Amino acid sequence: MLENSVTMVLIILIINIVYVSFFTIRMILTLKGQRYLAAFISMIEVVIYVIGLGLVLDNLDQIQNLVAYAIGYGIGVIVGMKIEEKLALGYITVNVITKEYDRDLPNSLRTKGYGVTTWAAQGLEGDRMSLQILTPRKYELKLYQTIKELDPKAFIIAYEPKAIYGGFWVKSVKKGKLFNE
Repeated sequence: MLENSVTMVLIILIINIVYVSFFTIRMILTLKGQRYLAAFISMIEVVIYVIGLGLVLDNLDQIQNLVAYAIGYGIGVIVGMKIEEKLALGYITVNVITKEYDRDLPNSLRTKGYGVTTWAAQGLEGDRMSLQILTPRKYELKLYQTIKELDPKAFIIAYEPKAIYGGFWVKSVKKGKLFNE
């Protein structure tokens, strides 16, 4: 089976897509502090890597195998990133500065399940409200859409917090009490 060059190229391509997807997910899990899951995935990852690299090294005279390895690597990065987007691990913190001071905006967001902290702010053109919103990453795009509907001219900055401690909202999320749709 491995004597057929087309079959060999496809096997190398698939192996490398799977390997790099595992690599990407493992790196993201490591960054998110999921060390045991990352370690488990790395064990599978290294077996796939050794098999794929072995196939290429055993057939270095076949340039198409090296090309398949490189293409598989690139596609694997994209596939791994897409998988991570679907998993949407962790939380996102979104800072919003409203166009005008709007007392109803925070309550509108809270009723939708978002954790919102507000304070008065001053901008170049007058009073503003600054909001800090914490949400699971899987609701990030929905949050942006909601903010744009409530205040189309809001200024939005988002980042991933490294650690979150305390507060009623975090406890509610861990118990699965928010966003029950």
